[in-house]
Amino acid sequence: MSASATLLRGRTLSFHAEPTGPEDTAAYSYIEDGAILMQDGRITAQGPYAEIAPQAAGAEVVDHRPHLLMPGFIDLHLHFPQVQVVASWGEQLLDWLNTYTFPAEVQFADAGHAERMARGFFDLILGHGTTTAVAFCSVHPTSAEAYFAEAARRNMRMIGGKVMMDRNAPEGLTDTAQQGYDETKALIERWHGKGRASYAISPRFAITSTPAQLEAAGALMREHPEAYVQTHLSENRDEIDFTLSLYPDAPDYLGIYERYGCVGDKTLLGHAIHLEPREIELLADVGGKPVFCPTSNLFLGSGLFDDAGLRGKGIRNGIATDIGAGTSYSMLQTLNEGYKVLQLQNQKLHPLNAFHWITRGNAEVLGQVDQIGTLDVGTEADIVVMDVSATPAMALRAEAASSLSEELFILQMLGDDRAVAEVYVAGEASKPKT
Repeated sequence: MSASATLLRGRTLSFHAEPTGPEDTAAYSYIEDGAILMQDGRITAQGPYAEIAPQAAGAEVVDHRPHLLMPGFIDLHLHFPQVQVVASWGEQLLDWLNTYTFPAEVQFADAGHAERMARGFFDLILGHGTTTAVAFCSVHPTSAEAYFAEAARRNMRMIGGKVMMDRNAPEGLTDTAQQGYDETKALIERWHGKGRASYAISPRFAITSTPAQLEAAGALMREHPEAYVQTHLSENRDEIDFTLSLYPDAPDYLGIYERYGCVGDKTLLGHAIHLEPREIELLADVGGKPVFCPTSNLFLGSGLFDDAGLRGKGIRNGIATDIGAGTSYSMLQTLNEGYKVLQLQNQKLHPLNAFHWITRGNAEVLGQVDQIGTLDVGTEADIVVMDVSATPAMALRAEAASSLSEELFILQMLGDDRAVAEVYVAGEASKPKT
């Protein structure tokens, strides 16, 4: 065994499928004294420590007991340029964009500002246990360059793209249909598939894109079927009304994107709260992926995401922080608020399902479960180490926990970055030091 190999010891948890209920132990593997062997950025063996340790002669051993080792968290929708507008008071969606978001995003034309924000952004997501994210950059190519360059420096599997927006935004924050096409195409060629980077074609939403720009986005999607598409859908009633006034011939909001060829199985649709029956059927038919953003939906008063209703139609949903309308970088706190949103609709989010969602579940949404989201041999060694007793309140509660599900629920409801003891990115310890 090469000296570059590392053996992690601790309690291990990884999912094979979404649990059908609390008793579905076949859906996951939980090992009380487990081990993960990592080399060259990938998991080369995992299982009980007694079985794996003899294979690891010469490896560095890191003993994380009694902590819980699981795949790194995956965040499917957030805004890199909004790191300085998190916790901005008192508006709903459209006013919030105009009052806070757009002025902040104008600054990302400056490469130095974008690079400094990128360093802070990646420190924050890693500190909260997130090892893969899908992010909107600003309209400026400089923002996407800073985002991808910082991700490459940290060897993270990240997805993103510059927003395309050619109307209904301030001066300095718009492109044109042709400019958006040209800049996006150049960024795809520069970054997509390079190292661990993937590109997302990113028309912000129909309000800020003319028909010509959505046509350009559809063309890019056809030319680069390996790329993702990310946009927003049906977040807010006023947003929907404004959108349909701009596209009066559309059957509904999703029908706008459909017309221009922007809806497919690699399309990530942030929010998707107020959907019409035809839109739901279309998502089920073509495989579009709604993304639940609970902290943002509550913060902006947008509405309640119908997870069970969409799943009942065979639609696969993601979950995300939606920084900066979202109020926490933590996928744990995202699960906390998601639990409450679903409770209000008599829907349940069991902790086993919750942790499946932010690991293997979100990896499935991306079509990358062969690379991330599990502890399977051969996958990339992105791993988060969780401490269920990280705070006094958690420690007191954990004393009374008698099952794995109870421990996970403590993390889900009380955990944040303090519960993240370490994060491994491609096998390297990477939690920023504070």
